[in-house]
Amino acid sequence: MRSVRHVELAIMDDEGRTLSSGQQGEVCVRGPKVTNGYWHDEAKTSASFVNGWFRTGDVGYIDSEGFLFLTDRKKNMIISGGENIASSEVERVIYELPQVAEVAAIGVPDPQWGECVTAAVVLKPGESLTLQHLRAHCNGKLGGFKTPKKLVLLEALPRNPSGKVLKRELRILLAEQTG
Repeated sequence: MRSVRHVELAIMDDEGRTLSSGQQGEVCVRGPKVTNGYWHDEAKTSASFVNGWFRTGDVGYIDSEGFLFLTDRKKNMIISGGENIASSEVERVIYELPQVAEVAAIGVPDPQWGECVTAAVVLKPGESLTLQHLRAHCNGKLGGFKTPKKLVLLEALPRNPSGKVLKRELRILLAEQTG
């Protein structure tokens, strides 16, 4: 998609610097059609703007023709060893496995790396999957730092009433299991 009239679009890093075409970062917008802030919430308003640009919370990139591609939500980014990892990229590769019914990739706290890429998987009936098989499948399809270090098999992923996976609840569940 391209931006609409009277709305400027930019991809920015965490410090508010505009990134070049093809570089992934946070989608930011500004213009007369963009909100001036949150109703009666100065703290949230302040945190959501950088140099007049509204931070949408979406992660994506703009290609050389000016088209916007959304890749993830910022809150779903996994930060491991200082590298930003889009959970959706990891999930797409894992969904290629025929035994996988559902998957959610999340970051769980790790003392060495900050976060550890973890795959929460629901298997199809009668199927099995090991971490070694999962990692072998991801080899060559994902960078080594993006390949899950942990595999958790679940009966179901936590979802809201509309079916969206609740990654925040999943992080809490996994922290309780490992903590």
